[in-house]
Amino acid sequence: MNISRLSEIMQLVASGEMSADQATSEISRTSISANQNDGLDFATLDHNRQSRVGFPEVVYGLDKNPYETAEIASKIFNKSDVVLVTRSSTEAHKLLLDKVPEAIWEGRSRAIWADRRPKQDLITGVAVVAAGTSDLSVASEAVLTASLMGCDVNLITDVGVAGLHRLSNRIEELRAARVLIVVAGMEGALPSVVAGLVRAPVIALPTSVGYGVSLGGVTALLAMMNSCAPGVSVVNIDNGFGAGYQAASIVGATWD
Repeated sequence: MNISRLSEIMQLVASGEMSADQATSEISRTSISANQNDGLDFATLDHNRQSRVGFPEVVYGLDKNPYETAEIASKIFNKSDVVLVTRSSTEAHKLLLDKVPEAIWEGRSRAIWADRRPKQDLITGVAVVAAGTSDLSVASEAVLTASLMGCDVNLITDVGVAGLHRLSNRIEELRAARVLIVVAGMEGALPSVVAGLVRAPVIALPTSVGYGVSLGGVTALLAMMNSCAPGVSVVNIDNGFGAGYQAASIVGATWD
């Protein structure tokens, strides 16, 4: 936040045109520390992200070396008491354990996480629906993300369109959700089917699962983007983190 805007906020508070709570909220959303590198010469961390957007900075682990991943993750955890590293490795996890003994390796989603925040009531209403067991690595990333953001996530698995009777057996669970993440590869038809059955918004999550012409998930992505069912939004291929974050935001996890 620049000095002129800060001065303007202070004047609004002094004149009674803005409450102290409103001023605090605006300052926290836009304030960025001038020095957040924490002694790291390879990264500049954003420790104010939680106060601005509701959840701390998440570490994307792919293509980072294990040492850098562990250093970044430990700095974030020490400031926020929670950390999530996506697309990481067991090597990075072992290094992080020296600094954060609570760190857990999530093998299916290839994620590392740790959480020492006080227990709070979880937000219900998020469902993750996976077409097949081959989609579970991506679905698990969505579940973990939304769970760390304070959601009680219902995982519904192996209900793809090749056997619609399996989906019909879970209709009540689908309709009880406030937002659904629907995960599918192959032809990517499941989100359209689900969206035609529920009132809640559907986040379509394409995976790279499928044979040659699936093109590494592009076929599923395009099918989901061309869904004829209303209320469907689409995230990128294999982006379980993005889907989980969006779902948690919809149910209010990023709000105080």
